[in-house]
Amino acid sequence: MIHSGSWKAFLKTSERIIRKFRWAFPFIFLLLIILYYPSGKFFHEPLSTVLLDKDGILLGAKIASDQQWRFPERVKTPEKFKKAILTYEDRYFYYHPGFNPISIVRAIIQNIRKGKIVSGGSTISMQVIRLVRKNERRTIWEKLIEAFRAFKLELTHSKEEILGLYASYAPFGGNTIGLDAAAWRYFGVLSENLSWAEAATLAVLPNSPALIYPGKNQSKLLIKRNHLLDQLYHRKIIDLNTCTLAKAEILPQKPFPLPQLAPHLLERAVKENQSGKRIMTTLNIRIQEKINEILLLHYPQLKANEIENAAALVLEVNSGNVLAYAGNIPFEGEAEHGQDVDIIISPRSTGSILKPFLYTAMLNDGLILPNSLVPDIPMQIGGFIPENYNLEYDGAVPAQRALSRSLNIPAVKMLQTYGYDQFCSLLREIGMTTLTRPADHYGLSLILGGAEAKLWDLAGIYASMARTLNHYTETGMYDKHDFHQPEFIKKENEYQPEFTSHTSVFDAASIFLAFTAMVEVARPDEEQQWQQFSSSSKIAWKTGTSFGNRDAWSIGVTPGYIVAVWVGNASGEGRPGLTGIGTAAPILFDIFKTLPATPWFKTPYNEMVPIAVCRQSGFRASAICEPVDTEWVQKKGLRSEPCPFHQIVHLDKTESWQVTSNCISPSEMVHKPWFVLPPVEEWYFRNKNPFYKVLPPFKSGCAPSESHNMDMIYPHPNSRIYVPVDLGGKPGSTVFKIAHRHPEHLVYWHLDDRFIGTTIQSHQMALSPSQGFHRLTLVDEDGESLMIRFEIMTKDSGK
Repeated sequence: MIHSGSWKAFLKTSERIIRKFRWAFPFIFLLLIILYYPSGKFFHEPLSTVLLDKDGILLGAKIASDQQWRFPERVKTPEKFKKAILTYEDRYFYYHPGFNPISIVRAIIQNIRKGKIVSGGSTISMQVIRLVRKNERRTIWEKLIEAFRAFKLELTHSKEEILGLYASYAPFGGNTIGLDAAAWRYFGVLSENLSWAEAATLAVLPNSPALIYPGKNQSKLLIKRNHLLDQLYHRKIIDLNTCTLAKAEILPQKPFPLPQLAPHLLERAVKENQSGKRIMTTLNIRIQEKINEILLLHYPQLKANEIENAAALVLEVNSGNVLAYAGNIPFEGEAEHGQDVDIIISPRSTGSILKPFLYTAMLNDGLILPNSLVPDIPMQIGGFIPENYNLEYDGAVPAQRALSRSLNIPAVKMLQTYGYDQFCSLLREIGMTTLTRPADHYGLSLILGGAEAKLWDLAGIYASMARTLNHYTETGMYDKHDFHQPEFIKKENEYQPEFTSHTSVFDAASIFLAFTAMVEVARPDEEQQWQQFSSSSKIAWKTGTSFGNRDAWSIGVTPGYIVAVWVGNASGEGRPGLTGIGTAAPILFDIFKTLPATPWFKTPYNEMVPIAVCRQSGFRASAICEPVDTEWVQKKGLRSEPCPFHQIVHLDKTESWQVTSNCISPSEMVHKPWFVLPPVEEWYFRNKNPFYKVLPPFKSGCAPSESHNMDMIYPHPNSRIYVPVDLGGKPGSTVFKIAHRHPEHLVYWHLDDRFIGTTIQSHQMALSPSQGFHRLTLVDEDGESLMIRFEIMTKDSGK
């Protein structure tokens, strides 16, 4: 318990102390305000957006909104600049609490002697505060504020952080703010790579940036730089030889333009909320420079055909990282022909570039085997009349050959089997972001360019397929996240796969078989003999050309890299000769030549099985197929249908005639398996396949009641035929054409029950039916009949 006398004595003593030091209370109050007033972020100036490659090398930058080159803050200051700036500005930086009383007193004495301000005595910390306060007028009161706030800065920031703030916001002449921008603008290098002479030059610039702006007042700048180099030598920071060589280096004459190696990616980053940031990308500056060179090398030839734009993208397969990003032809100054458009993220018509996805999907679902025959005959579905690029037909063609030759009719037939609605859903699942309309909007044209895609999405899908195959052959498992979009921002932590035994979107075998087919795509002329050179590597690749020659695509795949190229006009103008093989493919192979060669994909045998395959049809062999081969196919190929084209035929003993039990005893028959295609497929197929043997005709009196020896080539049943008029104003004619298994048989033609003539060998006839609906009936000499209905339309039909 405190005695009342002692308490009174304590109060009296306190009162005397308060009266004696009452003059100090305002200063104490001010100090408390300065120390405890929340500081928050010191600088609020707009920043430049800076794009760096994976090793921190500058790819490009976008000037800040106030037209200053002010790079984002840095934390660590390069060692040479640190030693130079501390020697020049603040030798006792690591020892003072933010202000240096000795330096301030020395500055006051110097200023009094000179009669003007020649020294401020400011520490680096005080100069940071001065930058924050926008270089307020130099007064004693302002100096006190700077000192107090510098003290507070020292309490809340480490010495390295304070140095980083100074290096980030100090003026370096003109509109160049901060060390990083200055290093690139004056010396064209990273600040970490500055020489001693360069570091000394930049260390003296913030002290009077207007006076010694590079290119002007060179003598004053040289004196200041060399004096600092001498100080560094005398303080034993550098040796005499280094000092001498540094003095021999020339001064910067004018600011360098900042590199713009990936301008479209820089603009994309700004649009994707990366403005004002230092963006460490996944790009490799060496590959980026090579791609820019290759595009510029091809540009004169493209421009000669009035093709103004091209884009290229290189991905690393296993990571999905972007190694190079050229959104368009590199250009300087104003873009005159859409070179500022980033084609990599622009939706463009796909042409044939989606065909490998359909082929892989059908393998994956066990709907086909690699060599299963697919129809390649004229077709019409409503108003949709697809045609092969060469306007020819094979009748039937192995699926993998149809892919390698990029035949349109087989692709449409395959999509018809797979279902365009299912394919549309699959494309969305694997990463195609441009399919925003219902599947019915695209229909079967989806596989031939009826939809738009981005080069970004397509490259990502091909990379995902290759990544899936790599992971499976390396681990025997699938990564849950193998299918993902490319990445161009470098991540701090490397992705850790989540492996599972469950199949990915596509199984490894189906992907491998698709890539194997894509290797066989015919390369451009100068690449035709690639297999004869040991230095050449396998590349699975595919081209695409959109309708009207508006878009040319070429995408290549190896286990290590994806190269995706687009060529065309950003305006959408088509040009003759603008094709995937003619314009995009040469760029693709030139890019691959600059990349490290990688071994081909390993065969995923654990996802494959050897099965008996019909040599003629490519389908799973049935009991009557001959000859039969053994092929390694995807496991799901076991559930594919058996060969539908082999059938047992009954022949006489000479094997020259087909017979039935109506005219010959079964004991006298010869029963043979026979490879038989439908009539129209057969009609085209046998012209290109000499091995094909047509079924013998039926012996006289042995014809069955039902047979199928002829079919319509053109027109298809229920067709609407538009007939143009000739120069005289009269309607033209339409050529009607049929396929007959036995061309030598006579065929009788009837139009609307009126006999109009006969054909033999070449079963076609030019007819000029009147406007309206008609019926065509054909009967061969064996009594087999064929009937179709069609409608004739003219310009005046109003339909």
